[in-house]
Amino acid sequence: MREKKRYVTFRILSRKPIVYSEMKGSILNSVLGWMGEGGLSVANMRIIRNLWDEKAQQGWISCSHRSVDNVKISLALIHQIGDEKVIFQVLRVSGTIKSGKEKLGN
Repeated sequence: MREKKRYVTFRILSRKPIVYSEMKGSILNSVLGWMGEGGLSVANMRIIRNLWDEKAQQGWISCSHRSVDNVKISLALIHQIGDEKVIFQVLRVSGTIKSGKEKLGN
């Protein structure tokens, strides 16, 4: 059977825009630190590149439905990307990208 997916939508609050590559590295390091390698493989997490909006500093993460809470905790633990202080704000968790966009009004 296939694992159920969930899509976590997040926004980064910072003074300067954050580049995708720095954001991705920071998220992966945080998830790896919180959940470990085994937890990361069970979470089946991926950051969706083509849904990253650099102007709005908003992005999407796909993960297992059992790992949503751990992914949200990992995002909350990130306070700095490079030299910039940041706040990760989880906006919505949805079962599909389409329903997530509709709920966000996009």
